Amino acid sequence: MVFKPEPIFRAIDFLKEDGEPRKVVLLTPQGRPFDQSIAEEYSKENTRFVFICGRYEGIDERVKTLVDEEISIGDYVLTGGELAALVVIDAVTRLIPGALGDERSIEDESFSWGLLDYPHYTRPREFRGLHVPQVLVSGDHREIEHWRRKQALRRTMEVRPDLISRVKLTEADRKILSEIEASSGEDS
Repeated sequence: MVFKPEPIFRAIDFLKEDGEPRKVVLLTPQGRPFDQSIAEEYSKENTRFVFICGRYEGIDERVKTLVDEEISIGDYVLTGGELAALVVIDAVTRLIPGALGDERSIEDESFSWGLLDYPHYTRPREFRGLHVPQVLVSGDHREIEHWRRKQALRRTMEVRPDLISRVKLTEADRKILSEIEASSGEDS
């Protein structure tokens, strides 16, 4: 089953009647891989978005003449593009000023600096024999920042080493990575 071009062309024509600028995005496995940088790019665009979501086999190829960009949210198959559109909408919306209430909320989280996030802890300090790392309750903000960066680098190396090559590493980061690699050899 493939979507016919007529209803999609009519819908886009109708949406463009008001003269408002719109970016038409097709959710498709052939699209540019969606990531945080695209979410940031979209959040800064002063336009409305139209998402075309295929189903089953997709859409008539001629619809692509209406499309400004094709986006893929990953290398897997969904029954339709609606969930992919929701992923894009959510990732973009949270970056729009005022959407989260506190602008700093988006500054220090996974992918905002190219790495996975560091571990987070809450109270109590001890729960069922599991403890918050001592450095986090030490009050030494410099050591806490160092610990967080090290944990983010460690987690990224262990889970998503492909991200490390994309990050602009400082000399301190390289030293931390060397320590991580050296200590992982000791565990064997």
